[in-house]
Amino acid sequence: MAIRELDSTPSLATLYPKALLGGVIRKPSGSSLPDTELVRTGVVVDPAHLAAYNTVCGFRLSDELPATYPHMLAFPLQMALMTEPGFPFPLLGMVHVANRITQHRALRVGEPLTVRVRAENLRPHEKGRQFDVISEAWAGDHLVWADVSTYLRRGSGSGSSRREQLAPPTPDAIWRIPGDIGRRYAEVSGDRNPIHLHALTARLFGFPAAIAHGMWTKAHALAAFEGRLPEAFTVDVRFKQPVLLPAKVGFTSWSVDDGWAFELWSKSKPHIEGTISSL
Repeated sequence: MAIRELDSTPSLATLYPKALLGGVIRKPSGSSLPDTELVRTGVVVDPAHLAAYNTVCGFRLSDELPATYPHMLAFPLQMALMTEPGFPFPLLGMVHVANRITQHRALRVGEPLTVRVRAENLRPHEKGRQFDVISEAWAGDHLVWADVSTYLRRGSGSGSSRREQLAPPTPDAIWRIPGDIGRRYAEVSGDRNPIHLHALTARLFGFPAAIAHGMWTKAHALAAFEGRLPEAFTVDVRFKQPVLLPAKVGFTSWSVDDGWAFELWSKSKPHIEGTISSL
């Protein structure tokens, strides 16, 4: 694999117009993912940014990073990788269907990290083709955090999809999600996909209203478990139906043998299904 070290964090303000333009003029091509890994060394968390992220997502203010926060550090590299000319699919139209994060130990503000991003495992899906974007955070020679984001490119596929309800729809809590949460999360994440920002821009892409970021729903769900989690764990989520904004949704969680399971739903339809398991 070719390793390309970046001397600065890619600019999302530049990458989003590139992604939108690519979605218009590019067509899916090729049958393989690029054999490239992007690397950024010496990445240090800005305490003010962490505080803003924690506030938007519902975490307590602390110098310890929520397990979902390092995704903020990796996201610009993910965008840079997926908007390169050799990438087989235009970014516009891809669907984030799952995300698995493994935290090997707690991370703290001020700790220099090396962030690595690559794509792999292109495979069939019943609705097209899917692949994984692998992001890692290293402290010296030690892997301390890993993220697997699975994306779907819709098209001709094979097989069938069967959904199993994880729990009866009896809520532990009701979330009332404001209509501006997409814009608020975009401010801290840099993820300014038009489908999240306003109903008018979301309608251009086939949604009746703006939809919440999947990684915001995952982070907000994880915040519900603060104080009950071990230092090392995996949180695995499947994104099901989009959350149309504003929203009133039910959150259900229950204990399982090695941790927790949870579900976010409305009208008996799931938005996310997830598990948290100890390492």
